[in-house]
Amino acid sequence: MGELWEKYRRTPFVSVSLVAANVILFLLECWQRESLVRMGRLDVAGTLFRKEYGRIIWAMFLHADVNHLFSNMIILLFLGAILEREIGHVFFALLYFASGIGGNLLSLANKVMSGDGSASIGASGAIFGMDGMLLALVLFSGRRIENITPARVILMVALSLYGGFSSGNIDNAAHVGGLLTGFALGGILCLWIRLTGRFRGGRRQ
Repeated sequence: MGELWEKYRRTPFVSVSLVAANVILFLLECWQRESLVRMGRLDVAGTLFRKEYGRIIWAMFLHADVNHLFSNMIILLFLGAILEREIGHVFFALLYFASGIGGNLLSLANKVMSGDGSASIGASGAIFGMDGMLLALVLFSGRRIENITPARVILMVALSLYGGFSSGNIDNAAHVGGLLTGFALGGILCLWIRLTGRFRGGRRQ
């Protein structure tokens, strides 16, 4: 039973499933791009005025082109596998969706305040949420994650943010919102770890 549990714990089911879902939807986009993007993109008119709140989640699974999809899915697959092994399948799934939603909510708030009528799509808010969670873990959990140090994570987050702010046509509010959501959830998890001692060393106690 111990070996089976260890194999189950270390297999990134959620990360692989999320990548598969994003790829499948992108292939559907290639076939019915206009209708899928129009129904799912995150904008003020559709989400708030027409009260199509499902766009807050649906937009997380749509991508502008192959490069956009590839860059997000590579990070999701590799960083997701690390985090899923550390925090567990269920909590990782909650982290991913909560960060994506948090990023899209901040994006909407920014669009409303700035009068921005543009639309956004992509999983970047959820991806930045993983960065935020990893940063919280290395800073506050008191645990060591192989080959990952606070300095490396901080540099990765800084470069990711810089890449967004120095480029055009990027929804940086979604990035920041996802990052803050993931970091906050990471802080809560670290507090729980210290109070209960559970998940120490990546294993249930």
